[in-house]
Amino acid sequence: MAQKNKHHQEINMKEFFGLILLTLVLLAVIALTSKHANAGSKSMSPVQSLPIYQTECGSCHLAYPPGFLPKTSWEQLMSTLSKHYGTDASIDAKSSHQINQWLSQYGGSYKRVKESPPENRITKSVWFERKHRKVKSSDFTKPSVKSPANCAACHQRAEQGQFDDDDVRIPE
Repeated sequence: MAQKNKHHQEINMKEFFGLILLTLVLLAVIALTSKHANAGSKSMSPVQSLPIYQTECGSCHLAYPPGFLPKTSWEQLMSTLSKHYGTDASIDAKSSHQINQWLSQYGGSYKRVKESPPENRITKSVWFERKHRKVKSSDFTKPSVKSPANCAACHQRAEQGQFDDDDVRIPE
């Protein structure tokens, strides 16, 4: 009887350690996937922000979330900053290298941004046009909006990478 109880205790200990191991594996998988799944969630900003990106790019326009364009578009944009949509947006080599690496790491790689849009413009991407198909073109040309690229005009929390439909307020 004592030997039978010992056998059951050994089995219970094996099950216990097996459950602990399974729990640790599941936690590791969740941690790894949540970092990369962020771009498809309500927050379009990567887990780790890059202050130099906010400073350099955000000084002229919204520092667009990297997930809005595929990596190839970001690479092309970063290599042509001297001709950035009609403006010389050149930055020093060190900053350019840091931003380029960060954009390569967090650039869109999921289904909706797999192809570079014409002219690498977010507003010409298929996903952007689909998401904004119900917005009247006259809304984009209002003085308070000016352009479809002015995300923050309608997306109240665009600066925080939040583009949830519930937060959209098209100004009058």
